[in-house]
Amino acid sequence: MKHDLLIAAGRIEDPARGLSGPGYVATTGNRIALSAIGSEADEAPPAQQRLDYPDGLLLPGLVDMHAHPAIEDSKYGIDPDEHFLPRGATTVMSQGDAGARNWPRYRERVIERARTRVRMAINLSASGESSQGHSLGDLDEADVNACVDAINDGGDLIWGVAINVAEAVCGTCDPREMLRRAIQVGEATDRPLLVGTRHDEDFPLDEVLEQLRPGDVVTYCLHGLVDRIARDGQVLDCVWQARERGVLFDTGHGMGSFDFEVAETVTKEGFLPDTISTDQYRRHVGSNPQHDLPLTVSKLLAAGMREEDAWPRITSRPAELLGLAGEVGTLAPGACADLVVLTEGSETVALRDVSGNERPGRIWRAAAVVRDGEVVRPLPR
Repeated sequence: MKHDLLIAAGRIEDPARGLSGPGYVATTGNRIALSAIGSEADEAPPAQQRLDYPDGLLLPGLVDMHAHPAIEDSKYGIDPDEHFLPRGATTVMSQGDAGARNWPRYRERVIERARTRVRMAINLSASGESSQGHSLGDLDEADVNACVDAINDGGDLIWGVAINVAEAVCGTCDPREMLRRAIQVGEATDRPLLVGTRHDEDFPLDEVLEQLRPGDVVTYCLHGLVDRIARDGQVLDCVWQARERGVLFDTGHGMGSFDFEVAETVTKEGFLPDTISTDQYRRHVGSNPQHDLPLTVSKLLAAGMREEDAWPRITSRPAELLGLAGEVGTLAPGACADLVVLTEGSETVALRDVSGNERPGRIWRAAAVVRDGEVVRPLPR
């Protein structure tokens, strides 16, 4: 019997199972039927379609833990099938693009229609990011009961609650009250928070971290602002203590949250972010090089992260945190046939952080993408 698709690659990584080496993955329908990696690889079976990437790296479809997939009602949103899926991210979580008021429309027009698998960290603001002003600039927007009702309605499609206590979001409202209400929602629904910290001395980092619970995720964790997680070449004690309590840390690169010096410090100190994410949104469209998840990984590699530490943080680890382990983030037989082939650029270029600081590195890019067993993007070889 022929499989529907077979992809052979010079290198395959399946961090969920600790497998690495040359080989192939075969799919039947929308499931992985066979994965032969390293010493397991023998003569490949026949398939209706075969793609060969002798210089490529085959991974499970990438999982972006923090981005802005949205079609409308979000000042940050971009079409996930246009801007994420062709660049390797088969699963993407929205950081607050919708709130309780526009959640039903978001589910219908984005989650149910996109080829990309989309999950939601619902905004504490009932209007999500539909306003051009401060999304939490009015206490009435932080409607705990409405947010709880929306999560109960959304079920597994809503991972948790997005709360950003920065002035750009809260305006003149009390950021402590906003965080308190977000925690109230999380406790009422047994959901984690995706947290953006204050970036101001009026609500310092240590105080924010003290209030977070095991499983809550601090995003934008590699920025270089006043509440950065590392100073003078060391990770702050309060940050280590938060991790020991079970608080997690996510990259969330974005337009203002990736600093090479901080990234180099955490790498040297052994404090690696739990997940690597892009915070990719409207202002990134047309950027050069194009901002995406492979480029974000390229910058972390330039900052000293090892490849074997990077791949789990864009596949198996975020899949686990999103409650999707075994379905995505792995190449195990029976898992969803979400695959990506990455290739590394041949030239060393200057990679830039959000302040324009440069480090030499090579850019990884998606050469082929498979979502739910269907080829999205095979590029000429």
